[in-house]
This record gives sequence, structure tokens and C-alpha cells, in this order.
Amino acid sequence: MKTNPDLVIIDAGKSKSYATNHVKGAIYLNHLDLYQSDNVIDGIILPPDKLAAFLGSKGISENSEIVIYDDGSQKYNTRIYWILKYMGAQHVNMLHQDMNEWGKVRIPLTTTPTELKPVVFTPTLQPDIYADLEMVSKAPDNPGIVLIDARSEGEYNGTESGSEGHIPGAMNLEYKLFLTDTGAFKSEEEVRKMVEELGITPDKEIIAYCKTSVRAAPIFVVFKDILGFENVKVYDGAYNEWIATLPVAQ
Repeated sequence: MKTNPDLVIIDAGKSKSYATNHVKGAIYLNHLDLYQSDNVIDGIILPPDKLAAFLGSKGISENSEIVIYDDGSQKYNTRIYWILKYMGAQHVNMLHQDMNEWGKVRIPLTTTPTELKPVVFTPTLQPDIYADLEMVSKAPDNPGIVLIDARSEGEYNGTESGSEGHIPGAMNLEYKLFLTDTGAFKSEEEVRKMVEELGITPDKEIIAYCKTSVRAAPIFVVFKDILGFENVKVYDGAYNEWIATLPVAQ
């Protein structure tokens, strides 16, 4: 892929990590820059026109060949992955941060930052992967919807500081359950077995959320890309929007 002139490598980790070491040629993209700073609810993405302008200013178009990696948590790369997919980017890929594997293929690393020439990003929104408050509010009464809370058990139960509970009807399925000890996604076989044991079938509509839907993004990848479920959404407003509007369950 490195020979592709349209290749855009995105480091979605923390800025300190990027400054210390990153893939040569990778631009830095902080997921926090993609949110509405003037909204009282944290974590809601920018309007499509502003998102498109920002992505274009970074040298990313809807036709770019994109590879995203983060610090190995699978949170930040998947969050940006979902946003790009929602905006209609055609070629988005993720790379696990496994330094042993990177060493084997001699991926060059550097401390020198990269900036690309601005381009035009023309959005084509994909509403089939986006859930809003109205959709989620109907989930408890719809047996065809599986609402997944990707947070920790303590957050889900409301016993952890900063959480009063969960959205009614949601099941707790922390995103880390789908990751290996080294932070990579588990194999399709392992993931499929876990999901089947939970009784979640491909005919269901999956809606994932967390506090700001950063941790919901790995759930999206698990069901949409690893398992191939057709109807998978992320509730972008997430717990923060729900708690500001409607009551939670404990």
C-alpha cells in the first residue's frame, strides 16, 4: 500500500506518543478535534460540513486509501474509523499496534511529524450506521434491537464514580472482552463463539454506546467487520446525551 500516492496513514493515539515515535509518513489526528466544542454534551461529532472541512484540511478525501492505528487500545482508531465510514470514506483500514509484528516487516518509525496538502472531502453520509436518541429510546420495546453498553460493569451498574447507571434495556458487554492481552481484536472464531453464547444473532439490530461512544466503536467493528452483521449502529450521543435528557436504570 505504501506505493499508493493516495495513501493516508493516521496515528490516532495520544499526542505525546506521536511525538515520541510514529510510523513514517503518518499524520496525527486527535479524535477530540472531531467533536462539537460548543455543545454542553461532550463527545458529539461535528456537523458533516465541518467534519468534511476538517478532514480535508488534514489531507484526507473520501477516496483516500486510509490506514489508522492508535496506541493499542483499539478505542481511538475505531472511533475515527467509524466517523470516516459515517462520512462516506471509501477505503478505511485499521492496523493493530503490535511492535513485534511491525519489527518483522520493518515498518519505519520516526519522530518527524507529517502534514499533507489540503484536499476536498466530499461527504456521503451513511445513516445506516448512526443511531440517535429517538432510535435508542425505542430499543427497550423492540425485541429486534440489542442495545450494548460498552463500558465497565461498575459504570453500567452505577457503582463507579461518574455514572448513575445505564440506558434501560441495555446489556453490558465491555469492549475489552473482545481484545487479546496485547490489545488486538480476538479471532473471528473466538468472537463468534462469545456472541453465540450470549444469544445475539445476525438478524438483530445492534446499537452500541458508552459514555461518549469512543468505547462503542470497537463493538461496532466486532459486529460489523469481524462478524459481518448487517445492521450495526453507534449511538453517538451516548450515555452523556441520555443522562441529560432521560432517566437511567441501575
